[in-house]
Amino acid sequence: MEWREEGVLLSVRRHGEHAAIVEVFTAAHGLHAGVVRGGASRKMAPVLQPGAQLDLSWRARLADHLGAFGVEPVRSRAAQVMGDRQALAGLNAICGLLCFALAERDPHPDLYAQTLDLFDRLGTDPAWPLAYMFWEMALLDTLGFGLDLDTCAVTGVTQDLKYVSPRSGRAVSEQGAGEWAERLLPLPAALRGLIGRTALDEVTAGLKTTGYFLENWMAPALGNAPLPAARQRLLDVL
Repeated sequence: MEWREEGVLLSVRRHGEHAAIVEVFTAAHGLHAGVVRGGASRKMAPVLQPGAQLDLSWRARLADHLGAFGVEPVRSRAAQVMGDRQALAGLNAICGLLCFALAERDPHPDLYAQTLDLFDRLGTDPAWPLAYMFWEMALLDTLGFGLDLDTCAVTGVTQDLKYVSPRSGRAVSEQGAGEWAERLLPLPAALRGLIGRTALDEVTAGLKTTGYFLENWMAPALGNAPLPAARQRLLDVL
């Protein structure tokens, strides 16, 4: 069994004396792990960096084996983030959430394309935190936990939407919330895509809402493990 495709490196850990086990994300093969022989060497250290774009060739005797990767560098993103504390925290949060949330070898080409776009924005586009917030929305949607923020769950109106129901993931208008407003999550305008280059406080407010659903909807469905600490570190840095 073998295939070849470009992908982005998410994680790397030492395996024995000289090898490394890497996890990559590709469009056609999803989250995929494999051994890189010589991956623990000094020569490979600059290549095997999280966020790096790689030309991957995977080979195994049987399809369900771990298999081995041959890797060739396509693009390093280290220079984008190493001098930017926020961007580095963003990269680590993206990699951590993908490894945490995705089932191995389950392709998600749309999420892959959005992930690459987000990686390319880190450290280069000042509005990348807003793109990251939308990426978390896409991750929830990809895994079947998408939010419905277009109409009020109570009244059906499309205006004056101020809250999100923690039970249904649907928007709620100020009128529809009534006396239940204190029990609802905030719905910042940025979360509905109503503001372009928005203020950072709008983004962090949106991330607190998406974080609720990552922690209380997605994580329990995946075994109830805690979310990667890298995500909280990103919020702290922002």
